[in-house]
Amino acid sequence: MTKRKLLVAGAGGFIGGWLVKELLNDLNNQVISVDIKPLSEWYQTFEGTPGIVADLRDNRITDQLVEGVDVIYNLAADMGGMGFIENNKALCMMSVSINTNLLDSARRYQVREYFYASSACVYNQMLQKDSNNLGLRESDAYPADPEDGYGWEKLFSERMARHFYEDFGIETRIARFHNVYGPHGTFQGGREKAPAAISRKIALAKLSGKHEIEIWGDGEQSRSFTYIDDTIKGIKLLMGSEFRDPLNLGSSEMVTINQLVEIIEDIASIKVKRNYNLAAPLGVRGRNSDNTLIKELFDWEPGVKLHEGLTTTYNWIYDELSKS
Repeated sequence: MTKRKLLVAGAGGFIGGWLVKELLNDLNNQVISVDIKPLSEWYQTFEGTPGIVADLRDNRITDQLVEGVDVIYNLAADMGGMGFIENNKALCMMSVSINTNLLDSARRYQVREYFYASSACVYNQMLQKDSNNLGLRESDAYPADPEDGYGWEKLFSERMARHFYEDFGIETRIARFHNVYGPHGTFQGGREKAPAAISRKIALAKLSGKHEIEIWGDGEQSRSFTYIDDTIKGIKLLMGSEFRDPLNLGSSEMVTINQLVEIIEDIASIKVKRNYNLAAPLGVRGRNSDNTLIKELFDWEPGVKLHEGLTTTYNWIYDELSKS
């Protein structure tokens, strides 16, 4: 049997690494992993797939990599948590060149399927001013007023993927990720998201004996957080379907940041003093995933409870910090 040739862009990142691991479980897959980071900085590497270091903002490179490929998974982007995307809007928007190049190369080399990793940051900010957010439906991205910089890039790239299906027949699938977390992810350095950041702070508090952490804002901003296993399962379900519109891929278990701290305190078996930094980047006040559509399509939604996923994540971060 001829193997399917799969290209994973952003394979050195958090979600990309877990996706490569899952794709390698199928012996009919030949996986090509590519990322701009040096191999020493990839979150995970695996035998059986070449780790290629390349800049996909160069269309000559995407042409070389895409020739002969059957499926492209595009998870490559310059991004991070709120602290990064609010202070690096131009860099975030430059990721549009990656998607442009990959789609154009896919068109010319007749790639059959294309997955685009979008984000809940595409949603209209006017609908996210209340911490008691009832859930954002896929249609709530329009009229458009997404997160400045990163959100606009994601929304534009969604439309590009849609039109490459309409004009050139590339079967495109689009998932809107909602705050994905888990082990083997970023937990320090400025690009980490809230679950990893709070886990790191509490782990360091426990290791140092100084039970005190900083929290951005008043802690009452709310989010839903999606465990990596659910994210990978959702990608597989979407790629095996005929659904071509953007789809929420997120947990509907919404918590405030203060509640997130309480969960991780329970996991770590300590209590910490909370120092609130009201001048820190906050993003929208409340965001949650409306999972009506994904349940209709697949009779499934992300279901790993936050306490369960955070236990694995916190313990991994604690062990990593203990090594240093």
